[in-house]
Amino acid sequence: MTAGAAPAPAGRYFGPVVAFVAPFLVYVGIMLLPLSPGVMFPVRYVVVLAVLVFASRPFIFLKPSRPLASAGVGALVFVIWVGPDLLFHYRHHWLFENGITGLAASSLPPALRANVLFIAIRVLSSVALVPVVEELFWRGWLMRWWIDRNFLSVRLGTYQAAAFWVVAVLFASEHGPYWEVGLIAGITYNLWLIHTGNLADCILAHAVTNGTLTAYVLQAGQWQYWL
Repeated sequence: MTAGAAPAPAGRYFGPVVAFVAPFLVYVGIMLLPLSPGVMFPVRYVVVLAVLVFASRPFIFLKPSRPLASAGVGALVFVIWVGPDLLFHYRHHWLFENGITGLAASSLPPALRANVLFIAIRVLSSVALVPVVEELFWRGWLMRWWIDRNFLSVRLGTYQAAAFWVVAVLFASEHGPYWEVGLIAGITYNLWLIHTGNLADCILAHAVTNGTLTAYVLQAGQWQYWL
């Protein structure tokens, strides 16, 4: 705990932890259930959205301080995400596809790729849900919790080396065979939060990344980016 910081009462601490952490845990937990993609994605969208509305809403601020620059950061991460595959075609190397990271291949069967309702839910999830869930957890909670368990006492964007790199590496591990570009993305979003001190800027950047990647998947048929 930071020197001089008083411990937060349990009740006042538990609520914020749930708000920042629960959506992500529910999101991941539903992925682990033995559900087909056609069931899992809609269920996950509805349930996680409900958790955000009822548990996290007081802590979600969607007013970026630098919207244009945040959008630019998001677009840059998109270029970093797809650029190496386009230029060097190394994604199937064992460093990226293996028993731990999995394969760079979509889990969606062809029938779902042609299902308009399913695609609409998948797009909304990628662009409007995932950026909020992940930014609350990784940079809103964990990056501060690593510095001080009373994480609300830590200003958003506070730099501490261990917290910075733990979040970046774990964020990378979440992205399976795309771990190396996931690491660059995690570093970029971390730096952007440090620069702006505003989680909404990271949410916007993340949403632009996912939105442009979604457009690329649908327009170019590059379904492997939708694991």
